[in-house]
Amino acid sequence: MRLNSRPVVIAAMVLGILLIALAIYYWAEPAHALPSWLPGHEAGSNHHHVKHGIASFLVGLALLVFAWFQTGPKRDRAAA
Repeated sequence: MRLNSRPVVIAAMVLGILLIALAIYYWAEPAHALPSWLPGHEAGSNHHHVKHGIASFLVGLALLVFAWFQTGPKRDRAAA
């Protein structure tokens, strides 16, 4: 299945970059410094959410890979 839609590719790229940036933010800031709307915010806590960062990084990376594969050349199904 090929979603050869430019808006889908652009959305996947933007979301992938944002999720990777969020992963870095999770790794850099302690839990009390996270915005209250972000999962993992804990008032008064000094620990870092490493697992949240890993999950965000992997999903962001998967979205970038998805966008990359969607921009490749079309392959004829009959020739394969």
